[in-house]
Amino acid sequence: MGGRGRTVEAELAQLAARAHGWSRVGSCWRQGTRAQIDGRVGKGALIVVHRGLYRVGHTAPSLEARYLAAVRACGAGAVLSGRAAARLLGLLQGPAPAQEVTTRGERRVAGVRTRRCRRLHRRETTLWRGVPVTSAARTLVDLAAVLDAEDLARACHEAGVRHHTTPKQVEAILARRPNTPGATKLRAVLRGEVKVTLSKLEAVFLQRLSSAGLPLPQTNRPAGGRRVDCRWPKHKLTVELDSYRYHNSRHAWEQDRRRERQARARGDEFRRYTYGDVLESPRLMIGELRALLRPPSLGRSSRSRAPRRRSSRRRS
Repeated sequence: MGGRGRTVEAELAQLAARAHGWSRVGSCWRQGTRAQIDGRVGKGALIVVHRGLYRVGHTAPSLEARYLAAVRACGAGAVLSGRAAARLLGLLQGPAPAQEVTTRGERRVAGVRTRRCRRLHRRETTLWRGVPVTSAARTLVDLAAVLDAEDLARACHEAGVRHHTTPKQVEAILARRPNTPGATKLRAVLRGEVKVTLSKLEAVFLQRLSSAGLPLPQTNRPAGGRRVDCRWPKHKLTVELDSYRYHNSRHAWEQDRRRERQARARGDEFRRYTYGDVLESPRLMIGELRALLRPPSLGRSSRSRAPRRRSSRRRS
């Protein structure tokens, strides 16, 4: 019995390892009788969290484990959504929000906030770190109802960087859900109408410009179909700020080069500045920008007067 007990424990642990430490009652019963399962619950080897859902062992559950438990407790087709989905996807930072799950039917689970959605488009869901969750684009649509414009703009920025989410993808969901609360605010964010500093690098860059008496740019505005970090339309200048966090993947590298080509195609000068340029040795950068942002010279009028021609006739 002792050897069999150890085998059951090992099999339960192996099952749970594939699901962030969780096991359903059916899986447990396949590894032992009801009495054996009850015995393990009594000893604390299995911990009942939701009806029919156990946590294996005493290890404190991770964020993914807690969110997965809530989704599984809500039945087939359920997905993590709202602020909880945004936290899991990295669109929001800070303390983990409470479990929030979207279900296809009526469902009430203790400790879990549920919302019903009869038709959840397949493109609006994904699997992230083993947890069924709304896609980044759909999560932004849900966040529009509960976040202010600045926080929503930051979430949109993170969605673009982390999940390559585009305004077109978000607009497609809004088209299917025309009565979404906060849709007007979200569209304003997508158009770049909400002024917000998205990173420390951008904040310091703007401070450097202000201290040097240089004109401030439009920030995070669409240009040529894509967002650019900074642009001075009157001076025909585009600047991209490169931090390692957002530009360390092949996709980011290719996107950066595409932005540069598009800037030059619309007639802009293009510059790229790194964390070191902005925070550590800004003198060279400021000198270059001072020359590029110099007020346009009036020069001479193209319609300057022509010199008078002397008459070839002599006075009589």
